[in-house]
Amino acid sequence: MIPRPTPEYVSGHQLLTGRRAVITASAGAGIGLAAATRCLEEGAASVVISDTHEGRLAAAHADLAERFGPDRVLSAVCNVTREDDVEALMEHAETVGPIDLMINNAGLGGTAPILEMTDDQWQLVLDVTLTGTFRCVRAAGRRMRASGTAGTIINNASVIGWRAQEGQAHYAAAKAGVMALTRSAAADLAEHGIRVNAVSPSLAMHPFLEKVTSAELLEQLKAREMFGRGAEPWEIANVMVFLASDYSSYMTGEVVSVSSQHA
Repeated sequence: MIPRPTPEYVSGHQLLTGRRAVITASAGAGIGLAAATRCLEEGAASVVISDTHEGRLAAAHADLAERFGPDRVLSAVCNVTREDDVEALMEHAETVGPIDLMINNAGLGGTAPILEMTDDQWQLVLDVTLTGTFRCVRAAGRRMRASGTAGTIINNASVIGWRAQEGQAHYAAAKAGVMALTRSAAADLAEHGIRVNAVSPSLAMHPFLEKVTSAELLEQLKAREMFGRGAEPWEIANVMVFLASDYSSYMTGEVVSVSSQHA
């Protein structure tokens, strides 16, 4: 298959004018940083980026601040497996006003056949990917309720939550849990005017993925895509922007597949 070319980058249309966003796992070159960039391009008043890697986080902060202005970009180191870190992140975000948008991008994968998978491997992936998302949904939801903000929460799931893949039992279980969490949280928060949705990417290409995944496996994954290529991180972020914007005002509890995979 000859891969279809990547489309031209979509310019901003001020879909998030005045919003205040918090985004986890947003250093580096993946979906989180793309989401932060897109939010700023769409007119967000402020974006708080967080990550566990201090060096990459500082670099991302400096880059975004230079491009969009230092007053619109904040950052805080946050490990979503630690409740104190999550609370500190929310408090830092609220220094510039109530939180309107929470994007839960933090997740951890890995490959291990289930017969060899240890309890520690299982627990770490679940704690970062599922329980970490829960902690952030709870913390952001409480603050949105208290401030009366008709906020939006967006979780990052994965098509692997629907489709089996060898060596991915822990990650698949965690991402399926994120989907269920999204639907249930949406039901709990609807009365407060808070919407909760998720994106479910198949394959998003970025340098870190290429470092931890063999070239052979990446080619196999690309071959499953009808476009013959992985998505650019900004293509996933575009759907997050849609879910954060008023264009999706009647959507909550939904998991949107961002994929060109064959059925």
